[in-house]
Amino acid sequence: MANQIQRVKDRSALPARREPYWTTVREGRYLGFRKVSAASSGTWLARYRDPRTGEQSRKPLGKFDDLPDADRYDAARQAAEDWFDHLGAGGAPRAITVRKACEQYVAKLRLERGDVIADDADKRFARLVYGEPIATIELDQLSKRDVVAWREVLERRPARVSRSPLKDDTRPRSKSTANRDMVPMRAALNLARERGYATAAVWEIALRPHKKVGARRNLYLDAAQRAALVGHADAEIRPFLEGLARLPLRPGALAALCVEHFDARRGALAIGRDKGGAVRHIKLPPATVAFFTTQGADKLPLAPLVGRADGRPWTKDSWGGPIKSAAAAAGLPQATSAYTLRHSTITDLVAGGLDLLTVAQISGTSVAMIETHYGHLRQDLATEALARLSV
Repeated sequence: MANQIQRVKDRSALPARREPYWTTVREGRYLGFRKVSAASSGTWLARYRDPRTGEQSRKPLGKFDDLPDADRYDAARQAAEDWFDHLGAGGAPRAITVRKACEQYVAKLRLERGDVIADDADKRFARLVYGEPIATIELDQLSKRDVVAWREVLERRPARVSRSPLKDDTRPRSKSTANRDMVPMRAALNLARERGYATAAVWEIALRPHKKVGARRNLYLDAAQRAALVGHADAEIRPFLEGLARLPLRPGALAALCVEHFDARRGALAIGRDKGGAVRHIKLPPATVAFFTTQGADKLPLAPLVGRADGRPWTKDSWGGPIKSAAAAAGLPQATSAYTLRHSTITDLVAGGLDLLTVAQISGTSVAMIETHYGHLRQDLATEALARLSV
């Protein structure tokens, strides 16, 4: 039976039929050859029977017509063995493409962390992945070379300075920008591996981030400047900016907050859809409680706590322009952005003497990140403490 498909002469003599000719590789694992016409070179398949459930799965392997006839059986058998090993290691029987893995990751984000964060990842995939050759590669066929090629294209691609479709301003992509762009790709592939669609993380080394490239944010707005930014802002975005001026949140985290996340009775805010993923609770001062109480008045529990006039949440694409306009009207630097407010509030908390662990917990980041980017602000506090020492 094995010789029917192993040797070129025997395969050529096989009658054409729809059902493949099968040979046993070992128990529960089979290699098949389908010949649909006398002139056809044939296609190869693998079949697997789960020893626990008895369920059978098939996988098309291709024609291997880029190889000499005499080499096709060995190539097909090796491809089948690779698939059997994948299944034996807990892999899923049906392959998915890199694009499908990205789409599944976006769906998970949307379910667990909301539309704002999911939309950001989806747009990044649309710009950087879906139109590239890697998008169509099945995960069990993905190689390190494929991932390296994608990364090289990414890092050569200019980064857009403006999000406006009317402008075509670009700059060379920095290493820190490339790091940010690789985060959702790496997360999508890791999720697919967790779900059994890949057993080897061929991307682990290829997608390692550049080290020591995070630039310290230097643009700082003091309390008076932050008040001026809020005061000169359009009425629609003013509450959003005030929220960022009151708390050191990521803009996306504030935008993702719903009314149900604010407990006016306890004066607390639950931040659950942020970069860190885990829910954290912030105890608010009375003035901030009053601010969020006003924002949540007469809204349904799932409505954005600090949303747009039409009830939709704020996004990067919608808040950028109004912030630039407000900064210009207030006479503030052109580089002022939503993240400038986060940086400024964290700066004030650290410089004001709040311990770094608490700053990190409130901000939703690590102590290491706070130490790296804001630790220098503690020097004056340390000098004052040293001055109080006596002999």
